[in-house]
Amino acid sequence: MHNIQRITADLYYVGVSDRKLALFENVYPIPRGVSYNSYVLIDEKTVLMDTADSAVREQYFENVAAALDGRKLDYLVVNHMEPDHAALIADLLLRYPETTVVTSAKAAQMMEQFFGTKPAKLQTVKEGDKLTTGRHSLTFVMAPMVHWPEVMMTYDEVDNILFSADAFGTFGALNGNIFADEVNFDRDWIDDARRYYINIVGKYGVQVQNVLKKAATLPIEMICPLHGPIWREDLAYFIGKHDTWSSYRPEEEGVLIIYGSIYGHTASAAEKMATVLAQHGVKGIAMYDASHTDVSQLLAECFRYSHLVLASSTYNAGIFTPIENLLHDLKAHSWQNRTVALIENGTWAAQSGKAMRTLLEEMKNITILGEDLSLKSAMKESQMEDLEFLANLIVANLHQ
Repeated sequence: MHNIQRITADLYYVGVSDRKLALFENVYPIPRGVSYNSYVLIDEKTVLMDTADSAVREQYFENVAAALDGRKLDYLVVNHMEPDHAALIADLLLRYPETTVVTSAKAAQMMEQFFGTKPAKLQTVKEGDKLTTGRHSLTFVMAPMVHWPEVMMTYDEVDNILFSADAFGTFGALNGNIFADEVNFDRDWIDDARRYYINIVGKYGVQVQNVLKKAATLPIEMICPLHGPIWREDLAYFIGKHDTWSSYRPEEEGVLIIYGSIYGHTASAAEKMATVLAQHGVKGIAMYDASHTDVSQLLAECFRYSHLVLASSTYNAGIFTPIENLLHDLKAHSWQNRTVALIENGTWAAQSGKAMRTLLEEMKNITILGEDLSLKSAMKESQMEDLEFLANLIVANLHQ
């Protein structure tokens, strides 16, 4: 049974949600699933915007056929060649052999890499090229490294709709409501949107900023991404979030505490730090155990907050593994412009603080406050003065 929705008078949503997939890209947990968005434009010529993942093949082709309602498919626009959006291209062309594939030159090369051949009818486009389908005029906007090099976006100049590829996407399956204004996005979706952006695109802030500058010149009234809800209201809110994330500015002025503890003593010191910060008036403190929280969530939270307290046991004369992994991920995603305080622990040779500093100093514009609070096995009452001093440094810096 097909399952499509009308977006405008001549644009249909033909995407499919996947609630069975546990790991997006086989690495990021998605307990709420994910949607594979795709769109059919009905004009004098018909246009399909991207395909979907092979896991939803049957439902997807039922949806496409229902939207076309017996008409042939004139054009397939491929904005992004990642297989969760492009796996069904070859199958689609067997079903609709008259279709012309419209895409970037780099995407055409990737098609040959994935499928062993290029489409029989292929039209490559570059920045500013147009495709007229009747009433509609589609303009192509190149968006390299957002987040693959072949990515482009398609802008409908008539209805002012931006088909944004993976940009402005989010984790999470759609539950009938396909528009962001039909859900409580700030309550139910923003954490998945942040985690999606930071982990998938976060490294490429400069490239995202370039695309945002292009977008600012277009009178966009709707954004149709390849994952998550469609935006037709309050676009400035979501675009603003991406501007903040891609310029590596903190989303919130606040304190995030992440600890890596083997037997609980480092965790106890982190908990004490949280209490002291709260007693100094700091609100909304966030705290995570790195051993029990997926690193994709930790990474997103690090991008969210202005101040970070890292507490780590010493492990094999270095950093406790989950904290070390997080630091490497932060560096790989170009994390910057933050303030950090450090707590280390070690029974016979505390080395984690020095090792954390070394990794943090390799990142851009990271301020490390004061001296590390260094524990031997467990925190002692005599060290409360040192913890209070470090907490005061965090509070003073937070209120600058």
